[in-house]
Amino acid sequence: MAWDEWEQLKASAAGNEPTHMQLNGIPEDDRPNAGNPTGDLDADLKVRQDDLAAIGDEAFKLYNRLWEEARVTSTDTAGSDLKGQGFALGGALSHVSLRWDRQLGSLMDACALISNHMDFTKKAHEGDEIFIERHVSSISTLDAGFDESWAPTGEKNPVYGEDKKDKKD
Repeated sequence: MAWDEWEQLKASAAGNEPTHMQLNGIPEDDRPNAGNPTGDLDADLKVRQDDLAAIGDEAFKLYNRLWEEARVTSTDTAGSDLKGQGFALGGALSHVSLRWDRQLGSLMDACALISNHMDFTKKAHEGDEIFIERHVSSISTLDAGFDESWAPTGEKNPVYGEDKKDKKD
């Protein structure tokens, strides 16, 4: 009897829609870094020099604003005066002031690092472009020198310029 019941369950399952296995996960469209849905792979990788300059400029402006507006020098003297008069608030104020100066210094260092790195990156990429341009142009000149179609047989290839011995003044 159990065997008949098993065969009946198999037949009813075969008649229904096929089951699909689904693993836990996020659908492709909902994945944040699964690629560019437009198919333009270069769009995510391009950085222009003006983008780098703008980031560096904003970091430099923030650094200057922090230096001018976020430093609090009056709390140092107030804290030491209060501490000298025996107030517990003086020590606490000095502690907060010291902690503020350290945190502000860290933030300003980070801004300076970003600004300097953007300047360095801009100059490095410009240098790379010049280097690549020189090498590519010299390769094409070299290739032209080996191409026999540049000059008829027995004549000099004009890529190499005129021979000074052949010039007559």
